[in-house]
Amino acid sequence: MARTGVPFGAVYTASKAATEQFTRTWAAEYGRSGVRVNTVAPGATSTPGNAGAEEALAAMTATTPAGRPVRPVDIATAVRWVVTDEAAFVQGALLDVDGGLSATRYLQPA
Repeated sequence: MARTGVPFGAVYTASKAATEQFTRTWAAEYGRSGVRVNTVAPGATSTPGNAGAEEALAAMTATTPAGRPVRPVDIATAVRWVVTDEAAFVQGALLDVDGGLSATRYLQPA
């Protein structure tokens, strides 16, 4: 949401943009001390808290490459990888775990 204009969503989208900038800044500040700072940005995620919104989630993700909402396990798998030594050179990064939503959001129906 940091990279998308949303009517009436200025505070929410600004907070997401701030999170992205915190990630880059803190990576620069703390990286030489051995601290890696990265951000995982999930897309429309199906959770128990939004169980009544299946139709809206399906509509939001129908035209994405994944074609379905993100599941919590999809996010957990990405986080598990980014904290391993295999991702040691991933620093100050934003990892979109959104099924391709951020790559295709401009193709969404109006």
